Amino acid sequence: MQIKLDQSRRIAGAFLAGAVLLSMSALGNEQPELQQTKLRELGRQLEIGDVVFIRIPNAPFTKVAATTSSWTNHVGIVSNVSGAEPMIAESRVPLSGATTWTKFVKRSDAGRVAVTRLPEPLDAQQQEKLKQAVAARQNIRYDTGFDLHSSGQFCSRYVREVLHDAAGVELGEVENFSTLLDHNPEADQQFWKLWYFGQIPWQRETVTPASLLRDGRMRVVFDGRAK
Repeated sequence: MQIKLDQSRRIAGAFLAGAVLLSMSALGNEQPELQQTKLRELGRQLEIGDVVFIRIPNAPFTKVAATTSSWTNHVGIVSNVSGAEPMIAESRVPLSGATTWTKFVKRSDAGRVAVTRLPEPLDAQQQEKLKQAVAARQNIRYDTGFDLHSSGQFCSRYVREVLHDAAGVELGEVENFSTLLDHNPEADQQFWKLWYFGQIPWQRETVTPASLLRDGRMRVVFDGRAK
């Protein structure tokens, strides 16, 4: 009986040691924790022309993030910092417009947000051009087909065009749906077939929030959670 008890203890001890080692290994492979800051503190650091990325926690936006292998699925651009808090110009459902900083970020899943900025701040003339570009795109319908050449707008196209009009920078990468899905063959094509009524428009050109975030011409001001 004592021999069996000792064997059981050795087996249990070995199991426990293995579990501890696995736990330590997992901890060693963890990604660095995201930055944390106060929402209003981060808002005070924003400049006109900053690009702001968030994550909308529902479809089709979650599918956009998954398809592009990124956490982000929505983006806006800082258009005004003269008021009580910054304003974020964006293409949103149903019509494009401007949203206060706190309302914009509070739509994001768990306060996830990233802010990127051009190496040089926009000068007074560029800032005025940006405001004109935003005004020209006020109240345009949201394009649920994500077509770069439609009469509508969607978030990443909107930011790309506004920044181009203001500073001559074409942010992000123009891709067609075939290229996007080639990059991620595990993407949920069945969802997109349903979204496009049975036929994915493979050659349609688009631009994604992920490609704007990955653009190396911008520097990262913040990437984490703001609450």
